[in-house]
Amino acid sequence: MTVKDYNRSVDEYADAVYRFIRANLKDEDRANDIVQDSFEKLWRNVTEIEFHVVKSWLFSTAYNTMIDVIRKDKRMTSLDTYDDTSFLSEPQHPDLNEILHRALERLPEQQKSLVLLRDYEGYSYREIGEITGMSEARVKINIYRGRMNLKNYIGKIEIVL
Repeated sequence: MTVKDYNRSVDEYADAVYRFIRANLKDEDRANDIVQDSFEKLWRNVTEIEFHVVKSWLFSTAYNTMIDVIRKDKRMTSLDTYDDTSFLSEPQHPDLNEILHRALERLPEQQKSLVLLRDYEGYSYREIGEITGMSEARVKINIYRGRMNLKNYIGKIEIVL
């Protein structure tokens, strides 16, 4: 890959990688850091990677980095456990987007990532398998289970609204 191809990959894929990571982490700063790290790793390997595989390589790298960050966060304990949001009142009628985001937050990390890659980013099962290192069958199973969990949480939309 040439420097021109690298710059083209930044232009074409940075936003999509950021959206995917941001949707999973809900932390803009960490999402920016992960995207930047992914492109830095791409730069270090620019001579070994062909342009036609850059998109899946970037998503795989960002996904693996995100999983590492999540695992690291689970090991760390927070000294500030006070939750001041408990005093805030919920709005009477939350919008559909809020309901969907709450439902996504309840999914296990793996299912959430796979559902976002498939339904939000539009990747095929094969591409998701390449990104995550799973078999296509495993991807389909986890996406199905994630969708069923979403359906069970949300229930009928008439009841929610």
